[in-house]
Amino acid sequence: MNIDWSAEDIAFREEVRAFLAQSLTDELRKAGSSLTSVYADYRIGMAWQRILNKRGWAAPAWPVEFGGCGWSVSQRYIFATELAAAGAPPTSPMGIGMCGPVLIGHGTKEQQDYFLPRMLNGDDFWCQGYSEPQSGSDLATLQMSAVEDGEDFICTGHKLWTTHAHEANWIFCLVRTAREEIPQKGITFLLIDMTSPGVEVTPIVSLSGEHIQNHVFFTDVRVPRKNAVGPIGQGWTVAKHLMQFERGGGVASPGMKARLAKAARILNAQFPDRSDGEGIALRRQLAEAAVQVEALEAIEFRVMSALSVGSAPGPESSILKTVGTELSQRLTEIALTAAGAYAGVYQPHMVSPGGPTPGFTPPPQKDGVGPEYSWTVAAKYLNDRAGSIYAGTNEIQRNIMAKAVLGL
Repeated sequence: MNIDWSAEDIAFREEVRAFLAQSLTDELRKAGSSLTSVYADYRIGMAWQRILNKRGWAAPAWPVEFGGCGWSVSQRYIFATELAAAGAPPTSPMGIGMCGPVLIGHGTKEQQDYFLPRMLNGDDFWCQGYSEPQSGSDLATLQMSAVEDGEDFICTGHKLWTTHAHEANWIFCLVRTAREEIPQKGITFLLIDMTSPGVEVTPIVSLSGEHIQNHVFFTDVRVPRKNAVGPIGQGWTVAKHLMQFERGGGVASPGMKARLAKAARILNAQFPDRSDGEGIALRRQLAEAAVQVEALEAIEFRVMSALSVGSAPGPESSILKTVGTELSQRLTEIALTAAGAYAGVYQPHMVSPGGPTPGFTPPPQKDGVGPEYSWTVAAKYLNDRAGSIYAGTNEIQRNIMAKAVLGL
């Protein structure tokens, strides 16, 4: 595996830097640098996606024939690195990063022709309907039913922790179309119009105060049979394809490096005396985290190598998800400790929490309390607690690694 950048890669990096310097507005940069969730809010995320789509760069991993960039794996990595370094806000991964690859790999031509262009230009905004009240980590026990009725399914059930469902007009769902002895059988991957009669969305307010997740209730919702992706009853196979991209299809180390640099700035500001005992301890922790980021990057390079020859991420996606989320949490802990008393001030109006903060009334003064570097640390710490749960808990990921990698 050669990890040296070619002359073409270096030229591409300069092209990306020039594009970002020209296209990232002050508002977009501020939203990216002050983000406390893994998601930008709908307005910011879609504004940035439309800029990228105008350049043809909204879907770096898609094949060219579907509107993708035709980039090599190394170019996609360079692009992610430069986005992180420039402080660009994220775009929502639900459509382009998750449902899009599923439709490209398993969808009909009719589904591809209709949905993929609408994902790219933002006509459709997607959310994911997987988790249920009694089916989170053990997703195969899901109970939302889809009963065939002529050319339709009648869907009834309850999904929760559904990110940005209050903004989305489409949801991709796993539903149960048959009862089988093996729970993974009889599940179908279904695309549902959120404006359909019988769909109700209610908010879930996070520990950090923002409304990003939701309950979604389906009561006798009629969905065309043609909206099933892949064979009826074999949605588990389709879902596994998606999960590899959700858990390890992207890259995390460039963003981690940017956060390491921010944590170092906090430490230098809070502990300018390098003989301070607490500062020394935190710098040691930060150095250990930096080593772990380098190790994470090495795994991502290995995945890049596999992707470059047409392979899927495979079990490495579970490694990346587990290491990445736990390392991210460690970085939030270091930043929170370093910020000290400043981190205790609740001021979501000074950051980009990824959604509204119900019940919060901003104070009349426009300035934040404490230094700017401290404004995000508490909200980011609280939001990141969910990282080891969503996209499959880290305990489940370790089971996958034990089976697929160690053969246990």
